[in-house]
Amino acid sequence: MPSPGKKFEELRNIISTLRQPDGCPWDIRQTPETIKSYLIEEAHELLEAIERDDPDMVREELGDLFFQLLFVNQLYEEQGSFTLSQVIAGITNKMIQRHPHVFGDEIVTSEEEQRRRWNEIKAKEKKDGASVADLLRNVPRSLPGLRRAQRVSERAAHNGFEWQDMQQALAKLHEEIGELKEAVAQGEPGHIAEELGDALFMLVNIGRLTKTNCEEALQRTTGKFIKRFDHIERKARLLGCGVGELSMEAQLALWAEAKKDLT
Repeated sequence: MPSPGKKFEELRNIISTLRQPDGCPWDIRQTPETIKSYLIEEAHELLEAIERDDPDMVREELGDLFFQLLFVNQLYEEQGSFTLSQVIAGITNKMIQRHPHVFGDEIVTSEEEQRRRWNEIKAKEKKDGASVADLLRNVPRSLPGLRRAQRVSERAAHNGFEWQDMQQALAKLHEEIGELKEAVAQGEPGHIAEELGDALFMLVNIGRLTKTNCEEALQRTTGKFIKRFDHIERKARLLGCGVGELSMEAQLALWAEAKKDLT
């Protein structure tokens, strides 16, 4: 069987051929800007495959993502910006530098200590004049909202901006929910959005403190909601009506039934 390196070069040659003047019109038209949405889509399809625990699907989606990554590299190589060798050398050096307990003589005794050292090393890599706020700004805006919020919260906490304990954090959450209730009572959309955002960000902090991935938690709950709604909808059809035609009492009864019957 051909080595991974040989197949890797074969894929690179295919991408280069697609970009030639006599290659594929669609591929020739692409730019770093136009390819962004495809990168995001392929990354999410890979995440979906991992969620399904489907190795064949993971293998296929990894291939699709590899193609997109190498395609982006090809675009920048054509501009003379950098080469694939420079990309690989850069990440190799970075990983060695950020793991002195593996590739050097440092000793770490816990995952928490290792994460602290990781962030210390990252801070030293910052450009002169950069600040912790720059680290927060550098969390990509293209991330899903909950994931971006959690990463910002994590970076702030690693740099000393942290709650004293869980009780203090929960008290702040209670305060934010109170302010949200006031905003809803006033009925001003902009104020509601602001207070809802504050409450959501505080919930993200609770997730971080409990070592819960908020994005994954919400995805699981959304999936659970869909399954339960499907149960309610099927029961409503048996009664000859739609969900919206059921009384609130009937909807809540079917919801309770779905909670009991579905995990």
